[in-house]
Amino acid sequence: MPWRRVDVNEQRMRFVIRATRGTETLAALCREFGISRPTGYLWRRRYQQAGSLTGLCERSPRRTAAWQQQRVVALRQQTGWGAKKLRVLVREEEQIPLAVRTIHRILERYGLVSEETHGPAPGRFERGAPNELWQMDSKGKYPLPDGECHPLSIVDDHSRYAVGLYALPELSGEQASPCLVETFRRYGVPQAMLMDRGTLSWSAWNGWGLTRLSVQLMEQGIRLLYGRVRHPQTQGKVERFHRTLGQALRHRGVPQRFGDWPAALEEFRQIYNERRRHEALEMKRPAERYHPSQRSYQERVKEWEYPEGRDVRRLNSQGMLYEPGRRWFVCGSLAGQRVRVERFDGKLLVGYRHMYIREVDLERRCSRALFESVKDVLATDANHVLAFHIKETAMPRFFSRHFFVDTR
Repeated sequence: MPWRRVDVNEQRMRFVIRATRGTETLAALCREFGISRPTGYLWRRRYQQAGSLTGLCERSPRRTAAWQQQRVVALRQQTGWGAKKLRVLVREEEQIPLAVRTIHRILERYGLVSEETHGPAPGRFERGAPNELWQMDSKGKYPLPDGECHPLSIVDDHSRYAVGLYALPELSGEQASPCLVETFRRYGVPQAMLMDRGTLSWSAWNGWGLTRLSVQLMEQGIRLLYGRVRHPQTQGKVERFHRTLGQALRHRGVPQRFGDWPAALEEFRQIYNERRRHEALEMKRPAERYHPSQRSYQERVKEWEYPEGRDVRRLNSQGMLYEPGRRWFVCGSLAGQRVRVERFDGKLLVGYRHMYIREVDLERRCSRALFESVKDVLATDANHVLAFHIKETAMPRFFSRHFFVDTR
């Protein structure tokens, strides 16, 4: 005997009629009709809300109006954004209340969804307030018919606000320094700056150390932090910024003349900060979480006042420190500058302003680059004898060994 076919809507009506009578338990009815109890409650609730059995009929999806679809497609082609960001955009600018899934289906219908997929976002770490830390990096080189372009990016760690995005004809301190000064004048000075060990902030001259650009940052009271070699995730915010920048350039077209780059980068920066929503910021814009620093840029840097009674010396024109019997290299970028020298355990600890920059081992007759804030190294007695451990970090073959202070 063949099974009797029952229309879905008819089955719902029969279920609700019997459930409304109250002579049978809902659990028994659900087992008889082969549905779950949540489904049974849903059918009964729909009938009660509608007050009619017509409320149980299958609800066909409402097709989005053609003009709304066209606006979604146009905004996608303009921005290259995904459904989550477009949802906010069409609500604010077009007053079109569409769901994320609806927008995604529209993009799929028009072949505007890429095959690229991403797993769940990892745990995010950020500073507690704007300007506690800025991340700076270069995106890389773009070869051009009339030269090349090196985009230089500066991103606030807390808000992801791009405080600076500049087109450099070459990656050098001479080209980057005016860009940083412009950024400081506009947004103030951060507490710390995180950089990689590139040519802008890390010098390979005579034992590795500070560049002139790094010294300029220190003179503004900025603490210098360096990412681990071959670990770009250390600068995750600016690396993610570069990924978004690359996608935007491919979507809009990479400028083919260097003269077109500054305007293109500034347009992207404005959209990124003011218009684009960020999932990492709970769909807020960076401009909603950022405010300029209260530390203003010092046009004329005052000479640093070291504590009284300390051994303060001036480096020679090659950045060398004279110690009876020998000269020790400290930093070429600090030639002629006053530094503080402290003795401990057969070594000299050389500091410039608020940071230690060099450790000279008198017994082993060697010196090592050392970057650590003065306040992070603990004094152990009234004579300010410094106690700390030097932790050696493995470096690639093309890097010399670098030592960090372990303050644990």
